[in-house]
Amino acid sequence: MKVGGKGDILVTHALGSCLGLMVYDPVERVGGLLHAMLPLSKINPQKAKTNPFMFVDTGVPKLFEEIYSRNGQKRRLVVKVAGCSRPLGKNEMFRIGERNYIVLKKLLWKNNILLDAEDIGGTDIRTVHFDLSTGRTIIRCKGPEREL
Repeated sequence: MKVGGKGDILVTHALGSCLGLMVYDPVERVGGLLHAMLPLSKINPQKAKTNPFMFVDTGVPKLFEEIYSRNGQKRRLVVKVAGCSRPLGKNEMFRIGERNYIVLKKLLWKNNILLDAEDIGGTDIRTVHFDLSTGRTIIRCKGPEREL
């Protein structure tokens, strides 16, 4: 997880089943990017204490707290998600990407936050470039890059 401000570009690579969450306040020009691997921290509470960003259920609240601490306002936030795919195809038995997305949606719903854009699912592995000067989010994977 990284948080920054105007002039920063945050990048994460290899979003397969992992969740990429981008949160941006366009007035303060502050935002953050979370790359979470697993949905629930209860599988390894000790790891969640040392690295809460590894899990969706602990990383998402920490990302929002950090943005709020930098004067980000909930009512202005632009929230986008990428990843949550099935890079191994339909034979992936644990469905990590799908579960990551479900946990995110529950957290956002409980906190009255809506997604503004998403690029999830499928089998593609994505790279995300998140420009904190503009809030522009670029997705790169197979084929041409696209804006989210």
